[in-house]
Amino acid sequence: MSGKRINKAREGIDRIKLYPVDDAVKMVKERASAKFDESIEIALNLGVDPKHADQMVRGVVNLPNGTGRTVRVGVFARGAKADEAKAAGADVVGAEDLVTLVQGGTIDFDRCIATPDMMGLVGRLGKVLGPRGLMPNPRVGTVTMDVAAAVKASKGGAVEFRVEKAGIVQGLVGKASFDQGKLVENIKAFVDAVNKAKPAGAKGTYLQRVAISSSQGPGVKVETATVMTAQQTGT
Repeated sequence: MSGKRINKAREGIDRIKLYPVDDAVKMVKERASAKFDESIEIALNLGVDPKHADQMVRGVVNLPNGTGRTVRVGVFARGAKADEAKAAGADVVGAEDLVTLVQGGTIDFDRCIATPDMMGLVGRLGKVLGPRGLMPNPRVGTVTMDVAAAVKASKGGAVEFRVEKAGIVQGLVGKASFDQGKLVENIKAFVDAVNKAKPAGAKGTYLQRVAISSSQGPGVKVETATVMTAQQTGT
């Protein structure tokens, strides 16, 4: 985005102010002016230090209104489980053959699922899949015998999240073309999932800051109370 466009997009946004989530979504949608349907992203600053194992935050959220993205799903499975994965809509299914493809640099999927018995094989791909955030993990439901449900969840709007070094969690919550109410629902679901993943070692204020933006637009800071469910705020 050019400097002029960035400055124009920032007009009317107070970079210090915290906005109610409905207002923030409206502002972000209005400023998503690219020629393509921009993604809407969320960033949460958490009161954790992920260098400590007891302060790691990781999980998965099933967005109620999906992500708006077409997600290609790869499944490591054999026999009946491979057939189940294909029937559920998996794009790439295999065992040793798929390992060979991935080792050769062909990764034709955005999300990766494996049955537990395949993890000995898949473990060899850690150096390839790990840096891309694609390594299957039982904690986020991608190592499972219920491959059909996992494929459908991935296609339907499952988003994995993991805290980064600075205590920040980022994720996709929809597209600029989404109805405002649907984006707000997705944002609240994302925040809810991160809150539920609060680690035992977290001290002080856990959810410190929330901001949303479109993929080419400026960030808008959000009042944390407006993205919390009544249960989370203690009311």
